[in-house]
Amino acid sequence: MSILSIQKLHYAITPEGDHVEQYVLSNRTGMSVSIITFGGIVTNLTAPDRNGKYQDVVLGYANPQDYFKESSEYFGALIGRVANRIAGGKFSLDHVNYQIGVNNGPNALHGGAVGFDRKMWSAQIDETAAYPTLMLTCTSKDKEEGFPGTLKVKVTYALTHDNTFEITYEAETDKKTVVNLTHHSYFNLSANFSNTILDHELSLEANEMLPISKTLIPTGEVQSVQGTPFDFRSAKAIGKDINALNEQLDIAKGYDHCWILHNAKGFKQVGTVFHPSTGRVMTVSTDQPAVQLYSGNFLDGTKPSKTGGMYEKQSGFCLETQQYPDAPNQPAFPSIELSLGALYLTKTAYKFSTK
Repeated sequence: MSILSIQKLHYAITPEGDHVEQYVLSNRTGMSVSIITFGGIVTNLTAPDRNGKYQDVVLGYANPQDYFKESSEYFGALIGRVANRIAGGKFSLDHVNYQIGVNNGPNALHGGAVGFDRKMWSAQIDETAAYPTLMLTCTSKDKEEGFPGTLKVKVTYALTHDNTFEITYEAETDKKTVVNLTHHSYFNLSANFSNTILDHELSLEANEMLPISKTLIPTGEVQSVQGTPFDFRSAKAIGKDINALNEQLDIAKGYDHCWILHNAKGFKQVGTVFHPSTGRVMTVSTDQPAVQLYSGNFLDGTKPSKTGGMYEKQSGFCLETQQYPDAPNQPAFPSIELSLGALYLTKTAYKFSTK
């Protein structure tokens, strides 16, 4: 790989005095992904439309300092130790009780008050790879945000020459802990962030979803999507049923739910998003058992768009591949425990094409 396909730039200095670098990965076809060492954040990602025009399709900020402010949006960030919500910020592991920083009503969200999205990551270019590849590492100390065990994490971002953005997550611990990592880009395939994503056509390889309580915690039930607004087994516009009379949609003000992926074992394609006007297509593949669809319901016009104006409700969507939310408190859910000597390893890929 030519290191010219990765450009390293000085990005900004945080209020704490940390120097943040930006790495721009570019492939042979003209696609690029920009990543900063604060939060492992993807600040820009370009994808072609049906006329071959590459445009940025992820929400974020034009002013670097906006990323350093406390924010509940998590634009483009790496998420950990535990993605999604933990009820009350509490869980028990081997009969020991743990309390995580509560930062989302009564619950812990995306790792607590200071999650991986707020950490400084060390970056290294992989010069042996066949395409632009960047490795980010960080260490989360024992009891950080209340979690047990010192966790060493490596996340590898790669941009293949067929316009696939790959994310590989690895982690090891010195004591049993819980881990559930994901990525939090908001996509808008129109590349016009003043548009909503309600016209994007989504399909998901999911027969079931997890209903949530009024505080957005899974109830423990597993519900069939058949005959509900949550049925994306055949492609439909995200906006088609989003305003239907449905208690679950009322609770979340749209979609903010976890879908259980069928054929859950192995790395496979699990979802497709098509934007009819531009012809852009994004396919999502993963080895994870679930995906959280978030339709940007809590964007409220108070955050500045990188292209001018403000981000309004439903101006971006997230497809966060992950384990089930609140798994440490739900014995029927797959375990997210990681033991000493075990390797946490998972991969997700977002591929961009047109039709």
